[in-house]
This record gives sequence, C-alpha cells and structure tokens, in this order.
Amino acid sequence: MTWIIILIVAVPLLWLAGTYNRLITLRNRADEAWSDIDVQLRRRHDLIPNLVETVKGYASHEKGVFEEVTKARAQAISAEKSGDPKQMQEAENMLSGTLKTLFAVSENYPDLKASQNFVELQRELRDTEDKIQASRRFYNSNVRDINIKIQSFPSNIVANLFSFKKRDFFQVEEPEVKEPVKVQF
Repeated sequence: MTWIIILIVAVPLLWLAGTYNRLITLRNRADEAWSDIDVQLRRRHDLIPNLVETVKGYASHEKGVFEEVTKARAQAISAEKSGDPKQMQEAENMLSGTLKTLFAVSENYPDLKASQNFVELQRELRDTEDKIQASRRFYNSNVRDINIKIQSFPSNIVANLFSFKKRDFFQVEEPEVKEPVKVQF
C-alpha cells in the first residue's frame, strides 16, 4: 500500500519536474537565439557608419539620404536597447528601407562602385544580412517550440503555474521590406 502512495505522489512530481525543466530549456534556447540576432544586428549597425562615410565621399550632395540612414540606424539601436521584438522589428524594417535607398543612390556613381572599400563593405553587409536571416529563423523556430509547449495540454498547466509567457516572433511584416537589401552592383 505504501508503494502505491509513493507512486501516486512521485509520478506527478517527476512529470512536473520534467515539464518544468523542458520549459526552462526551451526558454534558454530562445534567449540564446535572441542573443544571436542581437549580435548580428549590432554588427550591421556598426557597418552602416562606414558605408555612409564611403558613399558620402563620392556623393556628398545626397545629404537627405545620409540623414535618413543615420536616423534609421539610431532608431534601430534605440529599439535594440528596449529588447522588445516588435519595436526592434519595426526599426530594423525602416533601416532596411533606408539602406535600399542608399544603395540605389550609389548606383549613380561608377567610381564609388569601383571603390575597394565600398566593395568590401558591401560584402560584409551582405554577409551580415544573411546571418541576420539565419539568426531570425533560428530564433523563430525556438519561439515556436516554446510557444507550443506553453500552449499545449498538459504542459500549459506547468507553464501557467510558473508564469511562462508566450513570445513574439521576429519577422518582417511589410512586403517591400521582405526582400533582402541588395548590395551587389
């Protein structure tokens, strides 16, 4: 009879511990994936001033474009500090749009397109954009996994008990921004 009581108490406790540990694992994976996005966005933000300065040297009269890119970069950095995926998503979408404008302007300057510095910055930015996309996919798959676990029965009981919250995906919502920044000429 004591074994039955022990089993009745132990099995639910083991299930509770296992479910809780799985939720913690998923949360930590999502946090790690978010950190990867953060690293790539910072790398992108660090490349932009060099890119703007390089283009400025060849197209100094395009002042409005430079101001828009600089403003969008500042907003993206500010949104990054907030840690809010929705706010970051909006700011990064705006930054992508201004970068497209910058590259469109650079099309008019053949000397700029031939500049080794500009070509190298393009390559680095292209590489960073690819890494941002990969990081975003990794983050979103981890968010999907934790959200499924949080919303599925019976693990949702444990999730509610320990205040696990559903996370937002990091995605591009505007159709014109879904296209990657074109950095090849």
